Amino acid sequence: MTKEEAKKRIEKLRREIDYYRYQYHVLDRTIISDAAHDSLKHELYKLEQQFPELITPDSPTQRVGGQPLPEFKKAAHKTPMLSMEDVFSPEEISEWEARLQRLLPGREFSYYAEIKMDGLAVSLQYRGGLLLIGATRGDGRIGEDVTENLKTVEAIPLRLRTPDEREISDFLRKFGLGMDEKKFRLALKSGDMEIRGEAYMKKSVFEALNREQKKKGQEPFANPRNAAAGAIRQLDPKIASSRHLSFYGYALVTDVGQIVHEQEHEIMKLLGLPVNPENRLCANLNDVEKFHEAIRRKREKLPYWTDGIVAVINDTDAFNRLGVVGKTPRGLIAYKFPPEQATTIVREVRWYVGRSGALTPVSVMEPVFVAGTTVQHATLHNMDEIERLGLKVGDTVILEKAGDIIPKVVKVLSNLRTGKEKAIHAPTKCPVCGRSVRRRPDEVAIVCANPKCPAKGLEFMANFVSKRAMDIEGLGYKIVEQLMDSGLVARPGDIFRLKKSDLTDLERFGEKSAENLVDSVDASRNRPLNRLIIGLGIPHVGDETAGDIAGRFETLARFRQASREQLEEVSGIGEVVAESVIEWLTDKDHQKMLDDLLEAGVMIEAVRRPKHQPLRGMTFVFTGEMESMSREEAKEKVRSLGGEASETVSKKTTYLVTGPGAGSKLKKAEKLGAAVLNESEFLALIKRGQR
Repeated sequence: MTKEEAKKRIEKLRREIDYYRYQYHVLDRTIISDAAHDSLKHELYKLEQQFPELITPDSPTQRVGGQPLPEFKKAAHKTPMLSMEDVFSPEEISEWEARLQRLLPGREFSYYAEIKMDGLAVSLQYRGGLLLIGATRGDGRIGEDVTENLKTVEAIPLRLRTPDEREISDFLRKFGLGMDEKKFRLALKSGDMEIRGEAYMKKSVFEALNREQKKKGQEPFANPRNAAAGAIRQLDPKIASSRHLSFYGYALVTDVGQIVHEQEHEIMKLLGLPVNPENRLCANLNDVEKFHEAIRRKREKLPYWTDGIVAVINDTDAFNRLGVVGKTPRGLIAYKFPPEQATTIVREVRWYVGRSGALTPVSVMEPVFVAGTTVQHATLHNMDEIERLGLKVGDTVILEKAGDIIPKVVKVLSNLRTGKEKAIHAPTKCPVCGRSVRRRPDEVAIVCANPKCPAKGLEFMANFVSKRAMDIEGLGYKIVEQLMDSGLVARPGDIFRLKKSDLTDLERFGEKSAENLVDSVDASRNRPLNRLIIGLGIPHVGDETAGDIAGRFETLARFRQASREQLEEVSGIGEVVAESVIEWLTDKDHQKMLDDLLEAGVMIEAVRRPKHQPLRGMTFVFTGEMESMSREEAKEKVRSLGGEASETVSKKTTYLVTGPGAGSKLKKAEKLGAAVLNESEFLALIKRGQR
């Protein structure tokens, strides 16, 4: 990117960020998600670091927060309340440490790692041990005097504790190594302290508050941080008191002789201020990574919201010597959890042909780190979706990837357009075979009209061997393509006739790899009926429907003889699905394909209905990660006990099983009143059912 291009991009980003910032901080309106907002700020920060001469005093990166609300008195901070730089990946936090080591050559750093609370940062000034002023961050130098509201937070002491001599001696013995003991004792005696921390709302309080909001017919709060900020900014302290906020201290600003950040947390505890018990000292960056991952995994079980951790250089002298860049201390950083949303730029749209011949548009984007992975592609589904989004090539978009769901473009940020964006047009010819395409009046899909299009066969075969279907280990897309190009495989039965000698002459195959693939093929000859049905790629038949069909007909022979009426008796199958299955089964080519599979030695397992069905009538949905098993294994356990496993939350959902990374399904389940289980509760339920 040239300097001129960067300048234009920076100007647009600043205007857009300032608009969202005003809506959120001044008008208390949420227009886009925090993750998307953070992503825009992160892009701006990186561009300004690349072109520092383009940094201006009014840039959003050079300010901490919005102006104080006029309803409150102003409160000046003796020491500015600064912001933090955000990083989202192991590579970025390693780059941060490398920068610090260049500034302080030869120094090895230890870190104090803290949970980044999702609340409202406040400053507490104590004089003679009494709470004198409680203030919000404001613009970093001048905040809002919200003392009366903060006094309603029981976690904040109105008077600091006065530790006795035994407690002081114990503290000095355990944590006081290197401290100026005389200064420490004088500070305790004076009671003049400034402490900073986070006022936050627990999840349970937040949920109860929103229930009350709904009863009153009022709009529920979007998240606990908005609710906490709203409570602190109430002019009536009684309303603030009714919100039952909590507080954790994270910094002792006053110099009381401390030489490491860890001591500040222990001193705050000594003075009667709560600090987060999850916080810990980390010997190196590797320990910080472990802490970050541990908190990410237990995030859903914590009683409060958090979006990451904060790593602070533990050595106070080193922290001070590193100084400040702009409005950000160099010695600490916010290491956020992978966002479920991020912003990026669409560079190209490619069209792919699926096994049914449908053409699917896929966006090719600037790589972006979202929900734990680097994403460069996202399906756009069809032209209707492209038109709904108003998407053009070159647009800046919000990309969403909740949990392990496929990345999706959810919004176009049209205000960031330069005028060089290009409209996206539907193809008139198949990108693979070059033949014409068609679009039925009652369907949104554009379809290749060529029944022998090579892409259809390749996509069909790739689906047939996939993990969710026949699960042939080692037979991925590229190998399938290679086998088809070489003429060794043209239909599914050919896979089961492969010999070691067929493979050894192919590129990327040696004696051992050829033997391994043949063994994998042999191991897959005996799969359950539902796996075969998934592999057949019957239109409108997904994993859940395939399982229902297999449970009803049990054997391949009975399935092949199924009537439309019998299919419509299956739960969840209507006229459209039944017609699609009958049309597939009566096709002569499809009949030959199934005969050929049987002749090639494929022995499909009968799916017997379990006699013991303790979960009958129950429907399970899974979201987030599972540690002890895969989602597919969990679904199989449910089905083996007579229950149903679904992909979507509905009124029929009995249980939603959640793990780290749970997304929108959790909110929908709570809204519909479905019971929510964590993984250990789900395993206990399964164990009881197996008795």
